Amino acid sequence: MLTVSDLEMRFKVRRGVAVRAVDGVSFTVGSGETLGLVGESGCGKSTTGRMIVRLLEPTAGSMTFDGRDITHISQSEMRPLRRDLQMIFQDPYSSLNPRQTVGQIVANPLVVQGVDGVKAKVGELLDMVGLIPEHADRYPHEFSGGQAQRIGIARALATRPKLVIADEPVSALDVSVQAQIVNLLEELQRELGLTYVFIAHDLSVVRRVSDRVAVMYLGRIVEIGDRRHLYESPAHPYTQALLSAVPVPDPRVERKRERIVLRGDPPSPAAPPPGCSFHPRCPKAQEVCSAERPLLRIHRDREVACHFPD
Repeated sequence: MLTVSDLEMRFKVRRGVAVRAVDGVSFTVGSGETLGLVGESGCGKSTTGRMIVRLLEPTAGSMTFDGRDITHISQSEMRPLRRDLQMIFQDPYSSLNPRQTVGQIVANPLVVQGVDGVKAKVGELLDMVGLIPEHADRYPHEFSGGQAQRIGIARALATRPKLVIADEPVSALDVSVQAQIVNLLEELQRELGLTYVFIAHDLSVVRRVSDRVAVMYLGRIVEIGDRRHLYESPAHPYTQALLSAVPVPDPRVERKRERIVLRGDPPSPAAPPPGCSFHPRCPKAQEVCSAERPLLRIHRDREVACHFPD
């Protein structure tokens, strides 16, 4: 469904200085699967998602969606493809127009794509996400956070897309509401045959929804593989540190666990360190780590960008 190759995004902040938000990211997403994209805030997850849907123009690299290269096609060429490629945003309120009713918001993609029977389809979409058709005449501020996110999901699904980029769709919600939205997304995936790129920093949520997981650090993917294998035996030191911070619901096990505490703060993407970008914080870094950038290569049952995996 989607192939991303050596994707880069650099933002110029001043003359001669550019922030490497995404620095050579590559992955594939199969039809009907969910790829979880995880990492610390500022690692480039959301920027990657926005490039995939062409809200941002990539600096370098390529993207192939459903067999077609969409890296640099024009907006007029991209418009018909937006039927099949949609996005759910992190903050439901800021992504919904406060001056439009819910019916208008959900209908917008249908109107742009010239679909007939818009009013009836809006009612069907609201019912599909757990709202009632009568909500179409209300405004976004009249809904709770969870309900507002359901509106955003309805809008994303209006044109029956094949691929949905879910950019931290539950991070702004209460834990109980998060579970409801995750259940809804899984149910819709089964019913509509959707493919997801699920962006999040909550490793528990990612474990629940993903088939495969890609771990990002400072604009690069450092490990990608099957969810079960990655969570049970992480190979990259950064992945190991992330998973050691996830609480275990057994108090006896939790008390005995040894957490991996990383030293220092993440480097600035405007001046990344040479070699492996993680080496200034890595507990097992050696001389080669500061001199040579590790590339993603097959290690056991996944790909890892590390000179000393495990």
